[in-house]
Amino acid sequence: MSRRIARLKYLVASFLFAALFFIQSLTLTWTPRFAFQALILNVAIMLGIYAFRGFDNSTTYSLNSCIVSYISGTILGILFALIPIILFTPRLPRLTFGVTALVAALVFPLLSCMMMRYSIKHLPPRRYLVIGREEDLGPILEEVEKASMGKFEIYSYMNPTAASLTQAITFEETKPFDAILIGDPELAEGVDEILSEGRSAATDVEYLPRIVEETLQRIPEILLIKFRDYYDVIFSDVYLSRRMRVFDLLLSSILILLCSPFLILAVIYILARDGKPVFFKQERAGYLGKTYKLLKLRTMNDIRNENGLTESVTTESGKILRKFRLNEIPQLINVIKGNMSLVGCRPDLPWQHSKWSKTFPKYSARMNYLPGITGHAQVMYKYVNTDEEVRKRLEYDLYYIKNRSVKLYLITLMRTFETVILGRGR
Repeated sequence: MSRRIARLKYLVASFLFAALFFIQSLTLTWTPRFAFQALILNVAIMLGIYAFRGFDNSTTYSLNSCIVSYISGTILGILFALIPIILFTPRLPRLTFGVTALVAALVFPLLSCMMMRYSIKHLPPRRYLVIGREEDLGPILEEVEKASMGKFEIYSYMNPTAASLTQAITFEETKPFDAILIGDPELAEGVDEILSEGRSAATDVEYLPRIVEETLQRIPEILLIKFRDYYDVIFSDVYLSRRMRVFDLLLSSILILLCSPFLILAVIYILARDGKPVFFKQERAGYLGKTYKLLKLRTMNDIRNENGLTESVTTESGKILRKFRLNEIPQLINVIKGNMSLVGCRPDLPWQHSKWSKTFPKYSARMNYLPGITGHAQVMYKYVNTDEEVRKRLEYDLYYIKNRSVKLYLITLMRTFETVILGRGR
């Protein structure tokens, strides 16, 4: 079901992308130079809207959120598009820029919401016969149902015998469910033969991990328990992607150049408000748990409280720098050195990594890849303080480790703009 909604989103995005060219054609006469600049501008705007989650399910059902996402994404896209466009002569007319910005920021949110709501409303729900116990799987499947906007439904839960499952899948033309969902492999073991016969008779058989991961973009602990053998194999894989390493080196070098003015201003601000030192190094657990020195701007001080205990407090300059993640800029040096990636799991202090690896299943798998300056958990969740929040963050981290790819890497980088600009995650 999540794939069908995703296809709808691609169709809506394609329509909006084509609409931009049509609107621009009303304000200018096309030439090869103008066409290329318009392509840069339109791609940047659509990526900006995506970065601000303009196509997320939750955004689609809230017009206010949709307008904020589209306005923010349009501004970000235009700013980035101006960097290459400014090199062209002649450049796109100001009228074209203005009309494009107004349409993308104010008209597109209305169109997008209307099209998505209408399409999803007329999309039939997919009903599942679940092999598993409701007390075990009910909470997570309720989340899936909510995230799918009601397009995922449970027909019934079943702890099947061969006879009961045979009866369930041999309805004639009035089968009351669309597919069988295996939510507990142990319960399904005794009816493997019946499931195979069902597949041969065109009964769809799906597995809980795929449904949950695609819909929630995380791996809840119940999946690690129910599908232990599957995830044991998945998270035994340890490797460093050469393609992502190339992206890391290229993008971090560009970011150092782009961020250098902000870094200089941040250094001056720290010196003016808090004095020296400006930078600090801290030991963190990295790839495969090996420690390295993390480089940051100083935004915290250790002080003794009234009970004589040492605690960290945010400096005056840190209140601003941490909100917009400017204190993270020096970590680009760690990326170039190979200690980190631009995208990965947040690096822990060594004692944290040791403690939580013993507390939570598969926690050490977070370090099967390089830690990151940003990450899937950072943009999808929040800064964690409690053990329960660490557990939830782990679910997002494991999703990234399992599904890491250039596509997810780039998507996470785009969403980081929203996190930084809106000051989320702190």
